[in-house]
Amino acid sequence: MDSTGSVAPNRRTLLKAAGIGAASVAAIPLLSSCTGEPARLASSTPASLLPAPPGQVEPLLDRAKVTNALGKLEDLVREAMESTGLPGMAVAVVYQDEVVYSKGFGVREVGKPGEITPDTVFQVASVSKPLASTVVAGLVGRQVINWTDAVVDHNKNFALKDDYVTRNASFADLLSHRSGLKTGSGDLLEDLGYDRAYILGHLNQEPLDAFRSSYNYSNFGFTEAGQAAADAMNMTWEDLADEVLFRKLGMSASSYRHSDYERAANRAILHVPLGNKEWAPKYRRNADSEAPAGGASSSVRDLAQWLRLQLGSGSYEGQPVIDPAALQTTHVPHSVSGPASAPAARSRFYGLGWNVSYDDQARVQLGHSGAFNLGAATAVSMLPGEQLAIVALTNGRPQGIPEAIAAGFLDAAQHGSPTVAWLAFTAGVFKQIDEADKPEVDYTKVPSNPSPARANSAYTGTYDNSYYGRLEVFDEDGKLAIRMGPAASPTDFPLTHFDGDTFSFESVGENANGLAGAIFAGASDGPAPSVTLDFYDRTGLGTFTRAS
Repeated sequence: MDSTGSVAPNRRTLLKAAGIGAASVAAIPLLSSCTGEPARLASSTPASLLPAPPGQVEPLLDRAKVTNALGKLEDLVREAMESTGLPGMAVAVVYQDEVVYSKGFGVREVGKPGEITPDTVFQVASVSKPLASTVVAGLVGRQVINWTDAVVDHNKNFALKDDYVTRNASFADLLSHRSGLKTGSGDLLEDLGYDRAYILGHLNQEPLDAFRSSYNYSNFGFTEAGQAAADAMNMTWEDLADEVLFRKLGMSASSYRHSDYERAANRAILHVPLGNKEWAPKYRRNADSEAPAGGASSSVRDLAQWLRLQLGSGSYEGQPVIDPAALQTTHVPHSVSGPASAPAARSRFYGLGWNVSYDDQARVQLGHSGAFNLGAATAVSMLPGEQLAIVALTNGRPQGIPEAIAAGFLDAAQHGSPTVAWLAFTAGVFKQIDEADKPEVDYTKVPSNPSPARANSAYTGTYDNSYYGRLEVFDEDGKLAIRMGPAASPTDFPLTHFDGDTFSFESVGENANGLAGAIFAGASDGPAPSVTLDFYDRTGLGTFTRAS
């Protein structure tokens, strides 16, 4: 096992982390191994010294406290569903290797009779990530790959914009979002319908932040790590997940193939809110292109078995499935995802597919949310030292509901009842996220006296872009539209005049945020040489140049 996969820190790690001389380093492993006896470095050490801190915090919960929290869980769910109108939810709880709660609420689709059960299959969105890191840990345990392996050694097609990063980015770098890829890199290609191979093959045009010293949540950086792991086994990612994880745990409802979700008779349909507690199933979301990062589907019955594996240090039903050291490596901080904002505040961390934090009692808490703006929200949370975990899956656009259920349950387990109005708190967080994602220009507010557009012929034609591909501007019955995306299944965007050479169009897909702008360049006496789509220009890649 390499140093990244080792539970105990090596000498170099200790020196870098502690910033102390070699003479002091020798004491650190000793201190970490003490559980109560005073550390005697020499015979003259006073016996009155306090004992060293324990290597692990002793459990603070017991079955009575967990049972009390379980008694409040259903009320938390029903209150959340009644206050929001959410169509459906399923929840499972694992405690001390036992599934102590598993239940469904509401309906799979509004207006239809099918009820949610523990076996209902949901799209789990980014809860796919800790599932995926479990799969990759399986290969690390088999010594097929190492966490510190350069990904390019297993996928020769891997490339990022900086050659040094391409040659050195490891599985751990990509799975902890520290490769330098910016948040959202590749996501807009996915919304246009491009497949995994195309998107991964174009990440080398995306600008990078600092390698290993920046944190940017990147679906396709994460996906690349999963794909490279599959390449190391000469398998597809989907088959690898089946072989390493799903079949071994009897997770028969789980898959990384969207077609399997679509075939499931007992599946939860995506919904978006219409207002006044009303929801509608308006969209479908195929996340096959980012499968390791967001394309899994599963039930709470299946995910409860996976949580047993997580809490069981890689063993399930008494049998080893994932190497414990490899799995533990996914549970520890690898990136600082949220630096402390004040001296007394805590930083937040990201492991390998897990958010990692520490509570007031110094206990580690692991978790992850999943969010499809097109209609799914999920959350999983674990207190490994307490052998306690909860998963909540919903079929509605993210509003903080599954996060509130998980937080409320763990709060009740520790304090007898929830001490925070969790749904109000998490809903506020998600509202801030929505507000921050609004477009910089409000194209709904057309100028009262807009400058006229040129003749349609000044804009029509074919434009090229090395990242997004070809764009066609065409005239249909006197109105302009643009067509872009994969040649076999392009998307058409009708254009509406806004002002001068600027038009607006409706953004589409998981990342859509309303009207966007198509800004044509050039003088008024000739055809426009280029057009910039501001929605697709977030990292400077959204300008299309007229083809010669």
